[in-house]
Amino acid sequence: VQLQASGGGLVQAGGSLRLSCAGSGRTFSTDTVAWFRQAPGKEREFVAGIRWSGGHTYYADSVKGRFGITKDSAKNTMYLQMNSLKPEDTAVYYCASGRGIILSATRSSASYAYWGQGTQVTVSS
Repeated sequence: VQLQASGGGLVQAGGSLRLSCAGSGRTFSTDTVAWFRQAPGKEREFVAGIRWSGGHTYYADSVKGRFGITKDSAKNTMYLQMNSLKPEDTAVYYCASGRGIILSATRSSASYAYWGQGTQVTVSS
């Protein structure tokens, strides 16, 4: 399984970006697919996730109401729409996927077997 993340960039505070995560090698049909981010000097943290089958979504409290995660099964691609961006959202964003992830483990990076290469998001104040 290969994950290709894209869509990062430089944006002013209050602006928007949309990240994409395209999967190849197999379909996401029974996966949980998620975004994590890591800022310099900080640990990697969960941002948002979606269960491909059923479409249930999960968000970190810090992004709830500002970010939206969606999927396109025909393209085997997940998206993260990021609105009202803040300087503290600056980080490298990684997409990840895994199967058999129980609900209580959705926010743990250790639950995910496959990772994309990361895309930089920089929000200027």
